Amino acid sequence: MSENSIKHLAIIMDGNGRWAKERGLSRTKGHEAGAEVIRDITTYCAEHPTIKTATFYAFSTENWKRPKLEVEFLMKLLDRYLQKELETYQSHNIRFQAIGNIEAFSKSLQERIRQTEELTKDNSSLTQILALNYGGRAEITSAVNRLIAEGKRSVTEEEISSALQTPYSDIDLLIRTSGEERISNFLLWQISYSEFYFTPTLWPDFSSEELKEIIENFEQRNRRFGGIK
Repeated sequence: MSENSIKHLAIIMDGNGRWAKERGLSRTKGHEAGAEVIRDITTYCAEHPTIKTATFYAFSTENWKRPKLEVEFLMKLLDRYLQKELETYQSHNIRFQAIGNIEAFSKSLQERIRQTEELTKDNSSLTQILALNYGGRAEITSAVNRLIAEGKRSVTEEEISSALQTPYSDIDLLIRTSGEERISNFLLWQISYSEFYFTPTLWPDFSSEELKEIIENFEQRNRRFGGIK
């Protein structure tokens, strides 16, 4: 097994709209195709010998700026996805968890999210995290405010880490699809020493085969964490 073992993988899923446009389809068709890819990548991660957490950037705090009809479709797609994927979660021993401010969603969608979390809480092969109405700055700000409310006058890095919505291991590898090379306010605290990989592949065309190649590339990197190796 490589010294560079991935425990926590994060993915910015980008390119659904461009994928659909290239095929003369509506953007909603791109989102539907992208949802299918999440299943493929998640099940691959569940079977991987070292990956324990996979976090997907599904809906950012900035995505509300999209056309109203597209946002409404994304909410319905998320509800259908969770309903459909429950069988996958259970059969592959996958725990589902959401991060972000889901209180902005409808009551029924909030209930679907919480119900899925509850039904899968004891699964242990992988934790799949969907970042929903999520922003990295907002997460850090919320964590600090939580510590202040507890009476803290100063805080340590460890305390901030434990107060975040994702108190798991730091991100080992961050992948962004579609050729864009930016972080877009995603897991800003957790990616301090992450390796980045930007692929031109649009998200609906991304596959477990490409992920395998990216992981092999990651395993050959020299991670120094500020030191010398």
